[in-house]
Amino acid sequence: MDIKNKIAGLFVSGYKRKLSSFDIKLFTVFALLLSVYQIWSVMWGKFDPMNQMAIHLSVILALTFLLYGYSSKTVEGKKRNVNAMTDYICVLLAIGAGVYFTLHAERLATRIPILEPLTNVDVFFGLVFVLLTIEAARRTIGFPIILIVLIGFGYTLWGHHLNGIWGHRELSIIEFIDELAFSFNGLWGSPISVAASFVFMFMLFGAFLNKAGAGAFFFNLSTAIAGRTRGGSAKVAVLASAFFGSISGSPTANVVTTGTFTIPVSKKSGYTKAVAAAVEAAASTGGSILPPIMGSSAFLMAAVTQLPYGSIVIAAIIPGILYYVSLLCMVHFEALRLDIPLPDKKEIPKIKHVLKDGWFYFIPLIVLILFLIQGYSASRTGFYGILSIVVVSWFRKESRMGLKRIFEAMVDGAKSAIPVTTACAAAGLIIAGIMSTGLGGKLTSIVLGLTEGMLLPTLILVMIICIILGMGMPVAAAYILTAMLAAPALIELGIAPLAAHLFIVYFSIFSAITPPVAVAAYAAAGIADTNPNRVGLEAVRIGIIGFIVPFMFVLEPSLLMEGGIIEIVLSFITAIIGVIALSAGVIGWLKARCSPVKRVALIVGGCMTMYPDIILSGIGISLIVLVFVLQQRRKIDIGMKNSADIHA
Repeated sequence: MDIKNKIAGLFVSGYKRKLSSFDIKLFTVFALLLSVYQIWSVMWGKFDPMNQMAIHLSVILALTFLLYGYSSKTVEGKKRNVNAMTDYICVLLAIGAGVYFTLHAERLATRIPILEPLTNVDVFFGLVFVLLTIEAARRTIGFPIILIVLIGFGYTLWGHHLNGIWGHRELSIIEFIDELAFSFNGLWGSPISVAASFVFMFMLFGAFLNKAGAGAFFFNLSTAIAGRTRGGSAKVAVLASAFFGSISGSPTANVVTTGTFTIPVSKKSGYTKAVAAAVEAAASTGGSILPPIMGSSAFLMAAVTQLPYGSIVIAAIIPGILYYVSLLCMVHFEALRLDIPLPDKKEIPKIKHVLKDGWFYFIPLIVLILFLIQGYSASRTGFYGILSIVVVSWFRKESRMGLKRIFEAMVDGAKSAIPVTTACAAAGLIIAGIMSTGLGGKLTSIVLGLTEGMLLPTLILVMIICIILGMGMPVAAAYILTAMLAAPALIELGIAPLAAHLFIVYFSIFSAITPPVAVAAYAAAGIADTNPNRVGLEAVRIGIIGFIVPFMFVLEPSLLMEGGIIEIVLSFITAIIGVIALSAGVIGWLKARCSPVKRVALIVGGCMTMYPDIILSGIGISLIVLVFVLQQRRKIDIGMKNSADIHA
């Protein structure tokens, strides 16, 4: 039984250790040092890239083993002290590997493998980094990403036995370790580079914004905007999660932060547990597609594609609007269907009062946009954004950030960066196998061969790949990994790089609400005290537009602001009409309850209206208008009949 428990421990993650006072002090010191180091390296540091990444990863690994336990048994059981010693050893090994790579960074980064083979000490510390990264990713993210890593390792080591396109040259163990731990294709590739630079800075930015009280402001603002309408509690959840999610970039963290308030209120107002949780999960997940920050997705795309940040943000505006309009329509029609009463307006704050108290929280966001437009790097822009938060926090006595709050924000920022960094490091190990075996180049031929080069089947296959690889993984790691594998196939078909990568971003993000591993849905279900699989299915139903929009902008580039103004405006208007109709069809309510035939008509009409074709859009709008008119006439007939009955 003990063996079964140990094996079962491999499949779970997120178990926080019970920290002693020594653990807390050590964690705080490491977290503060990491934040200070990151700020220094962004603004004034001149370190070699490998040097900078090694320091970042080693400290993150140390923080991981201080915070997360092996399994529930090791954080709660009698052997907790013994396992704590194991964790301390892992911390020491992580710091030791970081120091070794720092001291030898120049030699390791510039060496020619054929002429300068690895020493035994090199191999030892390289393996330390690789093994600790795998275990840290398992503890923070879970087994799915480790399964992908192990499959990649197996293919790299034994794939030379395969025939045809899947085969590759034989690699020795030392060659493989070299590729994993000492090359810029592996552990020190683009995923960890991204995590160690601007992603960390924006995690820090979000932590500072939260400590300054911006979370409460945006929640109150959402309440003031939507709280007076029917189903206002769920609409508040949508808007608040959109604000917070765009900054945080983590669907799960967003759910836990805003869902604690929104889910109970939505349940109390009349929504079912599953729907209340699903609305929060879907809205929180969508934050990473909402400009201008997009939960760091825009910066990831800019780093991978070398496209300007401004172009990415502008392109993402209409798709982001369409998604959140659909969520608001979904909860509105659901409120009408459930006959949820209007809230007491006396309890809802007025917009002008909320803005008067916290208007200055928009300043850091404006600072970010202005500096990015001016061409500053994302990391440097994040630092200036942090400075602006500290400055504006002094506009009100309650929000002022002194040294204590600043230190707390720095610790929170480092803590929030743990799962992202460990996942990105694990993604780097997977990419090492892809690059060393040549699988990346072959996959384009494999995908196009399976779909025979047809656009729609290729898009569907890439969508499935994104969702599978994104299960249980942070957006940063899921996007980078999938972009390496799937983007070339889309570009090969003539899709613009911007549209191809944004397509991948969407489905890497929405894997967070896609069962069976719907991490955002699981978090929301825990708060709502309901079945997580049911929440995941409800979240997919409510957020269905998020699965359709990527196909729309690939087929109709005008939705990405490409083309003439008239073309863009017409595409946007027809898309909005389609989104509203589709939402009504999914919920089963427009002006009144829809019959099955009318629901089908609305869904078909909505999809046809969103499709970039004048004739199909015209037919779709005709279907929608027909259903609207029929429901309106029925409503009038019922009203006249009721009036006649009253007079009689």
